[in-house]
Amino acid sequence: MSGIPPAHLLTAIRLTPLLQFSIKSSLPHPTLCFLKCGSRMRVYHWIEMRTKMRIMGFRGATIKPLNEESAAELGAELLGEAIIFLIGGGCMVLEYSRQAANSRRKEEELNETLISLQTQLAELSLTTETLSAQLREVNRQLLSFPVPTKK
Repeated sequence: MSGIPPAHLLTAIRLTPLLQFSIKSSLPHPTLCFLKCGSRMRVYHWIEMRTKMRIMGFRGATIKPLNEESAAELGAELLGEAIIFLIGGGCMVLEYSRQAANSRRKEEELNETLISLQTQLAELSLTTETLSAQLREVNRQLLSFPVPTKK
């Protein structure tokens, strides 16, 4: 474990207040050993720098290892970025589920409206058939009366 106080890390890192709060509350925590174990951050730094060097075309360049303070600072930055990423991902998942629920609700409303309209159409069709039958009966009765002749 390094002897770097967490307050020193926060002054070195220019982060948003949310990240500063999360880092301040997590650095003294004993279970977050990856921030205190500089070796993991040094490996991460080595992989990152090696990848950047290869992308830029430098092959076989030596990469200086990080000191304990820089490794702890890198760990704090990674923790902060991971927290923000998780919060953003959670917001996206919640927004997606909210939109899906709204879409489902609208679709159910449309289905209910469609069923209601189909029921009304069936009732009107039945009413039309009934009135048509009554009209035919009235016409049949009218034709059964004798036609008066003019004299």
